[in-house]
Amino acid sequence: MKRARPERPLRRRSAATRMLRPSFGTRVGSYFIGNAQVLLASLGRLYRTPLTSLMTAAVIGIALALPLGLYVTLQNFQNVSSGWDGAAQISVFLKMDVNDARAGALAKKVRGLPEVADVRLLTHEQALDEFQDLSGFGDALKVLPSNPLPAVLIVRPAAKHSNPASVRKLVEQLRKLPETDQAKLDMMWVKRLYTMMQIAQRAVLVIAALLAMAVLLIIGNTIRLDIQNRRDEIIITKLIGATNSFIRRPFLYSGLWYGLLGGVIGWLLVAIALSLVDAPVRRLAGLYGSNFVLNSLDAQTVLGLLLFSTLLGLAGSWLAVGRHLSAIEPT
Repeated sequence: MKRARPERPLRRRSAATRMLRPSFGTRVGSYFIGNAQVLLASLGRLYRTPLTSLMTAAVIGIALALPLGLYVTLQNFQNVSSGWDGAAQISVFLKMDVNDARAGALAKKVRGLPEVADVRLLTHEQALDEFQDLSGFGDALKVLPSNPLPAVLIVRPAAKHSNPASVRKLVEQLRKLPETDQAKLDMMWVKRLYTMMQIAQRAVLVIAALLAMAVLLIIGNTIRLDIQNRRDEIIITKLIGATNSFIRRPFLYSGLWYGLLGGVIGWLLVAIALSLVDAPVRRLAGLYGSNFVLNSLDAQTVLGLLLFSTLLGLAGSWLAVGRHLSAIEPT
């Protein structure tokens, strides 16, 4: 008797299984569709509790608005300081034998340097007149047999060359000119200005880091409470075979929405604050004869804020879910 050969039915079932198995493209499409559904469902859950969700997002927004406001304030202060005419002026005292015509030609030559923004020439007579006005010895100076003051070049460095290293290099370059007797700069003032700028930048970074940790704690605590409130739902979902990654997904998206909404609120708070102080700043600048305009948030800063707040929301929810979800198991 011939033995039965069971291989053929098995091959038929294997072929049928391969035919029923979805393709790679179908699986990828189903994955993204499922994530989109969970993303919208998590937003709907926040929408069903508007007061609680808005309060949490508002706290996150306030925490993000403080370093953002300090950053914008520092940027505007840097713009103001770069526009000060006397921020880093170099006084170049020419030799006594340099006449006004030669001093004018030298001023034109120095003005053409790429490191120089502007040059103002004080001739012999103008230097004497200015000294008389400022010193109060007008009548006494009239008895002098000749003008003892040389011509002076007031050199203002360009904004991109106004840092201490570039200014020091420019001073050395001006000192080497054959017409120069002395070139002086209050370098300590420039160093103090940039040191204060650096301190303010570090302070903004420290405050931003501390408040970012606070946002992580806020979102983590919110997600933890949400997990505890849905404990029975999680247990039932695990009993029917759901994996931790499937259960984790809606909580991660909730943290994402909290971070994104908090970033939007922080942006609106800073924008409102800037609009409130814009008119007084314009009036103050007008009193000093300046056309300074307060810079608002640009698109790059806003996008960076929203991306940073969204990542904070994901990180906070991930930490909370990873710690508390594994502790909930069916008994």
